[in-house]
Amino acid sequence: MKKKDWGLLAGVLVISIIISVVLANVLFSSKGYIKQEVEVVDPISADFPVNEVKPKYFNKDSVNPKQLIHIGDPNEHPFADENKQ
Repeated sequence: MKKKDWGLLAGVLVISIIISVVLANVLFSSKGYIKQEVEVVDPISADFPVNEVKPKYFNKDSVNPKQLIHIGDPNEHPFADENKQ
């Protein structure tokens, strides 16, 4: 390549870099800072009252979803050997 070709190549590279940076900023940049408001949620607590039902969510005729449910007899030793009882 001749010395003149290197200058032309450098000029084309500089111009293409400038054009690509400008186009990238126009196409992919955000239009300022976009803010979105979110609902504030009450923190989760370790307290779980069994008998308290909030009237906000359940009416007086609804079933209490916090009732303890027992299915079958409780197994005191779930990993005990069945032959050694």
